[in-house]
Formats: sequence, C-alpha cells, structure tokens
Amino acid sequence: MTSGQLGITRDEAIPPSVTDQAELCFKAIAAILEEANMSFADVIRIAGFVTRREDFQDYMAVRDRYTMEPKPVSTLIVVGGFTRAEFLVEVEVTASKVF
Repeated sequence: MTSGQLGITRDEAIPPSVTDQAELCFKAIAAILEEANMSFADVIRIAGFVTRREDFQDYMAVRDRYTMEPKPVSTLIVVGGFTRAEFLVEVEVTASKVF
C-alpha cells in the first residue's frame, strides 16, 4: 500500500495541469512498486483525489494508461484541497503480489 502521491517533481516544482500532476503521481507509484518487485499488474485498488470535478476525465485518462487488465477497483473523490493550493490530484494504491 502506498501513501498518497502528489504531483510534484524532485526539485519541488508543481505542474499547473491535473494531467501533468497525475503523470507524476503514477510515475512515483511505478517506482515504489518496482522497488517492491511489483508492477501495475499487482495493483488491486486505486484511490484518486482531485480538487475539481471537471478534472476527472483527465485524471482517468492518465490512470487508464498505467493500469492493466483486469482493471483494479478504483475510486475517485473530489476534495476541498490539499496541503498546498497548487496540488490538484493525489493518488494512492494497494498492491498484492499475485503468484
């Protein structure tokens, strides 16, 4: 299980678009999974959080590029905000190694 990943670069830059932030979130999750000898094939649950209802399609397009069939259970929640106003999306996943 990962903690929530936010769309921020290593040098703490925060892109202005939900698409770019979601891409950073999923890249960070990919790195976490790889460190655990896992991949998106092992993801069984995704929880996504966005600050604007109109961003759900852009978020889902990024999510769908990373996830594999069969798709994991996925929930998307619209929230009032995050720790910094620039953050537009947060993603956390649960993964289980399938043997």
